[in-house]
Amino acid sequence: MADLEPAWELYRSFLAVMREGSLSGAARTLGMTQPSLGRHMRELESALGAPLFARSPQGLVPTDLARELVPHAQAMASASAALRRTASAGKGEVSGTVRVTASEVMGAEVLPAMLAAFRERHPDIVIELVLSNGTADLLRRDADLAVRMVQPTQDALVARHVGRVELGLFAHQRYLDTHGHPQHPDDLSGHALVGFDTETPYIRRMRPPGVPYTREHFALRTDSDLAALAAIRAGFGIGFAQVSLMRRDAQLVRLMATELSFPMDTWVVMHEDLRSSLRVRRLFDHLATALESYARG
Repeated sequence: MADLEPAWELYRSFLAVMREGSLSGAARTLGMTQPSLGRHMRELESALGAPLFARSPQGLVPTDLARELVPHAQAMASASAALRRTASAGKGEVSGTVRVTASEVMGAEVLPAMLAAFRERHPDIVIELVLSNGTADLLRRDADLAVRMVQPTQDALVARHVGRVELGLFAHQRYLDTHGHPQHPDDLSGHALVGFDTETPYIRRMRPPGVPYTREHFALRTDSDLAALAAIRAGFGIGFAQVSLMRRDAQLVRLMATELSFPMDTWVVMHEDLRSSLRVRRLFDHLATALESYARG
């Protein structure tokens, strides 16, 4: 390997090529010309002393080295983004950028109203909202704040438990008028159920025992919580959703509330190094208070 340390922009170009699978696609996403991007790849390969891609009729094929480099390059990208967010703070009391990550449903259905209220009080803060059912690495600074349904275990994280968000079983009134109203968990086997496509360990822990609610029972399978929520609202069938969220629509009927109730512990989390960041702390406290109220229903 050469002694020359590759510049960050070479790794940024490398990540774009890995995402897009071609020089032309990566060049478009970065606003570069294809020859310039190709030069970046040659410079990086020269600095590393090994090839990163092989050409095939299907496009660029990453080598084993390229795949091994991805998590390290992503860590560099996260650090670069964190640096930009830190530098974004102006001279005012509270300004700059805060990156927040949350699950699909929380990010799309619950947080926007809370963030709108925060914006009224702090118009100089820019919010970056990332929706993902994966867990962002706050230690790597993939985000500044996170709303999580799994308790953080790392010592370097500050977490506030904001309560339990209840899950219940729901169907649209239109579906029930057509297909009947199940009264007991055993009745669900005769209905169109909306559920997951891939069973994760978290879903496995939450799955109700003794209830016909596994993949083979579902009439609609999706790993997108937003798609599942939309299907329930459209009257496709019966599925689990957040109780406080579904109460907003009187046409969404809760089924078997006593038998099928599943509380999800919820936390707002940030890295302990961000305690001194006023803009991050303000948003942390705001979301914690708002989510406490949401969890209480």
